[in-house]
Amino acid sequence: MRQYIYNFLVNRHSGICARYHRFHDNSRGFVKLLSWAYLLWLNFAFYILQFRFLDRAPEVDVYEAKRLEYRFSETYGYHKRFPDLNVDSYIKQCEKYDIISFDIFDTLIFRPMAVPVDMFYLMGEHLAISDYKNIRTFAEYDARLRCMMRCNHAEINLEDIHKNLSEDVGIDYKESMKEEIDVELSFCYANPFMKQVWNRLRRMNKRIIVTTDMYLPYNVIEKILGKNGYTGYERIYLSNIYHKSKADGKLYGLVLRDYPEATILHIGDNPYSDIKMAKKHKIDSRIYPNVNRNVLLYRSMDMSYIIGSAYRGIVSTYLYNGLKIYSQEYEYGFIYGGLFVLGYCHFIHEYTQSHNIDKILFLSRDGETLMKAYISMYPDEADKCSYVYWSRKCATKLMASCDKHDYFRRFIYHKVNQGYTIAKILKTMELEGLISQLSDWKEISDKWNEANLNAKHLKKTKFINLQEDDELTDKNGYLLRRFIEAKWEYVESVYREQMDAACRYYKKVLKDCAKAVAVDIGWAGSGALSMSYLVEKQWNLSTDITGIIAGTNTINNSEADSSETFLQNGRLVSYMFSTGFNRDIWKKHNPSKDYNVFWELLLSSPKPQFIGFYNNKPLINKSEYSVVKIDDIYLRFGSSDDNIEGIKDIRQGILDFVSEYMRRFKSPLQGRYTYMYNISGRDAYAPMLLAASNNERYLKTIMKKFKLVVNVD
Repeated sequence: MRQYIYNFLVNRHSGICARYHRFHDNSRGFVKLLSWAYLLWLNFAFYILQFRFLDRAPEVDVYEAKRLEYRFSETYGYHKRFPDLNVDSYIKQCEKYDIISFDIFDTLIFRPMAVPVDMFYLMGEHLAISDYKNIRTFAEYDARLRCMMRCNHAEINLEDIHKNLSEDVGIDYKESMKEEIDVELSFCYANPFMKQVWNRLRRMNKRIIVTTDMYLPYNVIEKILGKNGYTGYERIYLSNIYHKSKADGKLYGLVLRDYPEATILHIGDNPYSDIKMAKKHKIDSRIYPNVNRNVLLYRSMDMSYIIGSAYRGIVSTYLYNGLKIYSQEYEYGFIYGGLFVLGYCHFIHEYTQSHNIDKILFLSRDGETLMKAYISMYPDEADKCSYVYWSRKCATKLMASCDKHDYFRRFIYHKVNQGYTIAKILKTMELEGLISQLSDWKEISDKWNEANLNAKHLKKTKFINLQEDDELTDKNGYLLRRFIEAKWEYVESVYREQMDAACRYYKKVLKDCAKAVAVDIGWAGSGALSMSYLVEKQWNLSTDITGIIAGTNTINNSEADSSETFLQNGRLVSYMFSTGFNRDIWKKHNPSKDYNVFWELLLSSPKPQFIGFYNNKPLINKSEYSVVKIDDIYLRFGSSDDNIEGIKDIRQGILDFVSEYMRRFKSPLQGRYTYMYNISGRDAYAPMLLAASNNERYLKTIMKKFKLVVNVD
């Protein structure tokens, strides 16, 4: 009958179904009652009042939009809101009391999921029961309801829940109970803030008790506390043992009965059961702000259920536990780069394993953070990893004769009308020798015009003088290209030495290597493709190179399809998006709004820009360049990006997220939870999508702290 009513009121019409579930799902108490009233109104409005707008499904925003804090870091704002959230403040208050009582979950103990019931996902996977989270949640609700009707209280234990659950799924309740206990023991970990408070109180010989509402058995609670270093307490007041709770205040009555003459302070995260009810029963209390209080305000919810909860849980417990205030740069790395790097590294790992890759080449400089994270995740593969020197500028020079189009596009056309002088352009191209030959331009121009005088599709080009102090503009950019092409033998002679040095460098890197991947941020994949071309076509090395990139060019690029063939045939592999998958991101990601820069900033490096390989030590201006010798090859480097300390903070934030995630999901239960590393490209991009809301204000604020070089300089 219940299913019949549901189908009749909800499932008969898609517009009603969508609107009802948006309001009803995850609602509780009075809101759930309102959702049922709303359902009746929707049926009345459609079938009786004939409101035909209900035929249309409600509009759903494609991307989340939240007003992120951009004036200062989240943790700074959090500590401004809770100025007494520090260990010293808690200790100073505790000194006044004889007994210190602690809540357990979300106070002494954290779980790595943003919502406690999301732990049931992990249990259901091992028990192979579909929809286990919802079944387990309902079993607990139903067990409490039965207990209330039978015993006039709702303080059940784990056995009550699982006996109830076994009625629905037919599993032995002892098996499902054991699974839940194993998961809780495996994943529960100490709140580092409260661990410091606890340890200092112990050194002060303060008397400590634990007071908690919980269905887990007493011995399991003891094991969770002991495993996480919480020892030396006098008693545990557990609701399912006494059939009394903090929520109804009766558990505090037992505490007062056992310590009638003592002054008592209770510390917990729940404003009602830990604070209001404690004070109501004449026990002083102090709130510990729940670390997940800012989830709805700042975190991305548009993610897959399990990974999304893990991501939000890790961010909340790490940043909001109260121990530290972090910089905006650190938080940018931790919140918006950590999950991406974790997922990208696992994607690389899975690809290299399935394709029998011998070598993983992390291209400088974007690859530096990636390689550090990768080796921390897969230390057994450290020998396969190489941080190799490569850059857009280096590749563009080495590919000059093979791809003149890209050569002139990057060095000239990308820089027109941006204040570059002709001399500056030629120096950037390392063609300083041509500056003194600019006077030859008139003769070259006249010869070119004379040769093409009879071509009907060409008009005689008006002579424009090229001088070293002239600015590069759309009027003289093409003429500069013609001048350089006329001197092409000189150009090839300049780059010949660099080609030879690069060849010898990569012969050593790729020695005895049949298959390698070149890892980069993206976007056209030119770094990996140019390396692959040179290795196979120019240097004749017997290594097959595949490019792995985080993302591709998008619909917002002028050359949106430049790498399409290589993505299709597998020479390029993209993690987050391409024309073939996650097309919504492919359409959203907009380089003209600096989206490329936002991502490149995450993987920026404090090291200077790599310029090229040389056989002989190049003459340099030490204020602008530096040279490093590796064996008999000289490597030339340019300037570093601004705000080196900020770049280091971003990197540390990323690496700390990876480390924290690994710590929480490297379960001792025989590595059962490796699927927690299967982070889709869509999930990896989700936090950045949220950061891009409100006209990218947050991201623009971060970017202003840096000055990244986008062009090939």
